[in-house]
Amino acid sequence: MPRLPTTSRFRACLLGVALALAAQLCGAQSAPTSDAPSTAPSLSPGPPGIADPQFGPPATPPAARGPSIALVLPLEAPAYARVADAVRAGFMAAAEAAGMTDRCVVIGHRDDGVIGAFDAARERGVRVIVGPLVRDDLKTLAIAGGQWPNTVALNQLDDGSPLPPNTWSLALSVESDARVLARAAMRDGVKAIDIVEGDSPLMHRLAATFSGEWVGIGGAAPAGYAVDASPESLGALRKALVKALPDAVLLALDGERAALVKPYVSGIGAYASGLAFDRPPATAARDLEDVRIVDIPWIIKPDAPEFARLPRREFGNAALTRLYALGLDAFRVAQAFVDGPPERLTVDGAIGRLTLDGHTFQREGRLAVYRDGQLVPLDSPR
Repeated sequence: MPRLPTTSRFRACLLGVALALAAQLCGAQSAPTSDAPSTAPSLSPGPPGIADPQFGPPATPPAARGPSIALVLPLEAPAYARVADAVRAGFMAAAEAAGMTDRCVVIGHRDDGVIGAFDAARERGVRVIVGPLVRDDLKTLAIAGGQWPNTVALNQLDDGSPLPPNTWSLALSVESDARVLARAAMRDGVKAIDIVEGDSPLMHRLAATFSGEWVGIGGAAPAGYAVDASPESLGALRKALVKALPDAVLLALDGERAALVKPYVSGIGAYASGLAFDRPPATAARDLEDVRIVDIPWIIKPDAPEFARLPRREFGNAALTRLYALGLDAFRVAQAFVDGPPERLTVDGAIGRLTLDGHTFQREGRLAVYRDGQLVPLDSPR
């Protein structure tokens, strides 16, 4: 099997994973979920003014009138209604835990309605807008150049263009996982690592960012291998890796393909991003034995003490679970912006450790490993 070009074939394209997750679900979703609001609803208020040890005291006095935070989501867009509702559910669960449901308003919009939704939020007099969720909507806002309140966008731009004014980016991104994996492999003593890559844009992004980070911290440029499900391709991969003798591989593959490929890289350390695939079935999970994964803490260690007061919701789908967790953290971040943008902010959140860096929140997920078909924290005793 020929070795593919190294860093030249890995062109980074910064695209928010929320859109990637939405794209994975669009084929199965044709209409909004039954409880997705179609307008800016009047939300049931929680107990006002209750200080929560996890979230801190309410940022606005309970006597103040009107909402402080608007959550703007494509709840009325059939392609995105399901993922938007998962974010909404997480956001409002966190608001309820903080006793601030009466300080929040949810504004839904259609495919082409993001500007109108932002205008509606401004007219409500909110201090912070959370949204948009979809990358193209964020582009629309950037082009429009409107004057809106401070905004925490749940996506990121992919072309290097600046964010809209007064906008900060909080996104689930596979790029974040790629950087964590590169540093983890370096700490593990890996000297040479190659990349087995799928053919989707998400996998290209994972491979590109990993390669750039790995080289940036002193590693040799990885070789890349394209692979499909055919026995010929898998056999050629095995022969190529035996010849190259890397210490480890990055599996930039979805879950089904990763489980298929793993036996052909036996004896070699393997790393992967949980964002690249859903929860695999039990049989596939056993094929992932010893693969090191980075994923969100809400999935890796759901019983962590910091999550004790937050309600869980079962989706039967890891992508939606991650978006629910994004909603949880989006509320916590928005709450910190109510009295103005903070100069510094670090949150140990449901989607990872979040650190404000300029106008972007850097996210660091948690490392885990497959053992006996189960994904467990890397530091768990055997």
